[in-house]
Amino acid sequence: MTVVVIGDLMTDVVAWASGPLAHASDTPAQITTHPGGGGANVAARLAAVGVETLLVARVGNDPAGRAAVEDLRAGGVRVSAAVDPVRPTGTVVVIVEPTGERTMLPDRGANAALTPADLPVEELRAATHLHLSGYTLLDPGSRAAGLVALEHAREAGVSVSVDPASAAPIEAAGPRTFLDWVRSVDVLLPNLEEAVVLTGAREPEAAAWALARDGREVVITLGALGALWSDGEQAIRAAAAEAPAPVDSTGAGDAFTAGWLAARLDGAEPAEALAAANALAASTLREAGAR
Repeated sequence: MTVVVIGDLMTDVVAWASGPLAHASDTPAQITTHPGGGGANVAARLAAVGVETLLVARVGNDPAGRAAVEDLRAGGVRVSAAVDPVRPTGTVVVIVEPTGERTMLPDRGANAALTPADLPVEELRAATHLHLSGYTLLDPGSRAAGLVALEHAREAGVSVSVDPASAAPIEAAGPRTFLDWVRSVDVLLPNLEEAVVLTGAREPEAAAWALARDGREVVITLGALGALWSDGEQAIRAAAAEAPAPVDSTGAGDAFTAGWLAARLDGAEPAEALAAANALAASTLREAGAR
């Protein structure tokens, strides 16, 4: 089994705020740097649980990009990373509040210039599964690469999952437009905020039914309330795994995605896959940074 992940490879600059942010003033914080990026996080988690994984990404010709690629390879991820001669490796500033909730300020850098020519077509078409980060579709600079990857997977009979990535960019692009881009995918993995933007339905079950009516599976993450799966005919809820008070929720959604994919592709039923995904997501809450 081989999973190809197409998505961002970033450096996370994480600032743990000591209290509520004092707008237009100072809030003392502890600041550290970590490897990150939605695509890279999913790939790293998949490799950590024994899934053969290839990450397709784009980095800058800089120390940050080289270090990020080496870090992934050391963790067992195969990496196909085009090197951008102009744009730097992507960076995101993550502001973590005392509750563990985070706000991100991303500069996608080289990720925004991923092109169809960067795709390893033969490996993509021979894969068991393709997982595509929604950021690739939401950015006009990388959108063509994402759409071409989906077309290759469709033609080759490769199953596909998409993480819609972020509610605000979906709203800016237009929910109907985004759903048109992903109309042929097998699994959508939004969080509740993204599902609400995509459907207009505020109840998780209603949003799941709306997204699954085209015959796909939908998995909606609900934070501390766990997750919900539906295939348009039935729905299953699973409680979140027990975890200590969160240190940092950065990357928890990516870990959930990896846990779900690893279990489901190995033949697990939805309820079992939800439990595995919730457990892996919970394990990240006590970690600093996404990885």
